[in-house]
Amino acid sequence: MPLNLDQLATFVNVADLGSFTAAADKEGLTQPAVSLQVKGLEQRLGVRLIERVGRRAQPTAAGLDLLVHAKRLLQASAATEEAMVPYRDGASGRVRIGSGGTASIHLLPRAIAAARKRMPGLEITVRIGDADDILHELEANSLDIAVVALPASGRNFEIEPFYEEELLAVAPAGSLMPEDGPDAAFMRDRTLLLYEGGNTRRAIDAWLAAPDTRIRPAMEFGSIEAIKELVAVGLGWSILPGLALKRDRAGLVTTSSLNPRLTRRLGMVLRRDKHLTRGLREMMKCLRAFKG
Repeated sequence: MPLNLDQLATFVNVADLGSFTAAADKEGLTQPAVSLQVKGLEQRLGVRLIERVGRRAQPTAAGLDLLVHAKRLLQASAATEEAMVPYRDGASGRVRIGSGGTASIHLLPRAIAAARKRMPGLEITVRIGDADDILHELEANSLDIAVVALPASGRNFEIEPFYEEELLAVAPAGSLMPEDGPDAAFMRDRTLLLYEGGNTRRAIDAWLAAPDTRIRPAMEFGSIEAIKELVAVGLGWSILPGLALKRDRAGLVTTSSLNPRLTRRLGMVLRRDKHLTRGLREMMKCLRAFKG
């Protein structure tokens, strides 16, 4: 049976004040109640802790030894309670976010900054990875929320779309684009540099698809930023999320809407049983503030 902190606190008061009555006054208890607390602690430890010397109650040798440990335990207990106060009051917290590369670079920083402004004590960590891996970690409760390209599947997930963006044709600067935007046949004739895997790539492959034709890009990469650099130096064309092209690469690439337009949706994904702490609620509010 673990030690009783109330009994320890009463014992410390008796030892420090030298009186059961004084300890009772300090704790707002009756003198018999204080005596019972000390007696219960002595029974728990199997040693005598307090003895009367004249009119004073003084710790025994065992009591003097316990006094050192008891005060340390009570200080640790008080520090533990104090550490929880910011969480109870909503001033601190932790949010673990999982996301793909594009959102983590171009969208999450602004949302995180806004959430930290509302809640300065909020600790935020971001795990970047493939959507399937991110959702697996979310299922295992290693993450609190995922920001991924939809669709996302999972029986235990709540999914909230919050951002829609256009996927754009991207070409080296000076490239000629069809007036109405490149269609699938036009893009299939280009040297294509595409992102490997994920929902965004599946959407691009479906848009490019032609009967009895399998899309075979010249190169595939796990980094959209790397693709932008390669397009900029003239190694090919690509189809990339608008988020990744907010900064125009100082005129090093040319962009255009596709014909027909192609879009993707980003969503927030949480476990259905997830407790929505204040920090998590603030993070979700800041993500909802973005408009595609």
